[in-house]
Amino acid sequence: FLSLVAEFCCGFFVILILGNFWFLAVLYLLWLYLDWETPCAGGRRSQWVRSWTVWKYFREYFPIQLIKTSELNPNHNYLLGFHPHGVLVAGAFGNFCTDPTFKNLFPGLTPYLHIMPIWFGCPFFREYIMSAGMVSASKESVSYVLNNEGGGHASVIVIGGAEESLNAHPGSLTLNILKRKGFIKMALKHGAHLVPVFSFGENELFKQVANPKGSWLRNVQEKLQKIMGFALPLFHARGVFQYSFGLIPYRQPIHTVVGSPIPVKQNLNPTTEEIDQLHALYLQKLKKLFEEHKSNYGIPEHKSLIFE
Repeated sequence: FLSLVAEFCCGFFVILILGNFWFLAVLYLLWLYLDWETPCAGGRRSQWVRSWTVWKYFREYFPIQLIKTSELNPNHNYLLGFHPHGVLVAGAFGNFCTDPTFKNLFPGLTPYLHIMPIWFGCPFFREYIMSAGMVSASKESVSYVLNNEGGGHASVIVIGGAEESLNAHPGSLTLNILKRKGFIKMALKHGAHLVPVFSFGENELFKQVANPKGSWLRNVQEKLQKIMGFALPLFHARGVFQYSFGLIPYRQPIHTVVGSPIPVKQNLNPTTEEIDQLHALYLQKLKKLFEEHKSNYGIPEHKSLIFE
């Protein structure tokens, strides 16, 4: 969905350049230059955009539901690790980039969804995603959010990233997380409490062409991902008037469960051992969260998370 909107915005920008409105394109390029750092400085959210009626229908389509399991004290800053990535990341967008779900459950907290910096180079599209509360996933951006002295900020990071989207098959419980420890280091440096979040149903929205590890398709996808910075899963779902084929996601319920916070004491220079210890604790809490709730959302008892 984001890719389609980005393509439309880029196409519109090209039309301005080639048409009689090239001066508008020049003015926008000047604005882009002056505003380049904003996605790393908290963005520019718009309550009006986040409250559009279309987001209500978006959430109800699946439907998307946010489940609270513990209080999050707004006097602290938090780093929420979102799992899994899926193809669409619908749970992350629906719960953290639209109102009023999150603010009703966690009053006093402002969520910031961190996404790949490449998206903020797209003309006009960058304004739209910032207005929804999305910011860059760069270290500078995460630091800006978590540096809020009074607390009340929540960085939401999709830990598995683009690479994990290649595992987004219905029934898949594989998470790319064993080597991803940058978020742990950021939490320690800023004393941000860690919160595991698991979105049940995220991988059920699309069917993806079989791409087991080692296959020619997976090899090509991984090479392209390293070159471009984002993955290209080959997926399909339903159409507008039929359920056999199309690009509209299936109507499968998404339950995004927010776990209990892991208290983190600020450590400006954490050692590798300290990072590894907190990472192991995070994995333990994430697995516990999944095990405690999986039976509520149709996951067989014998299935568990797989960490890669």
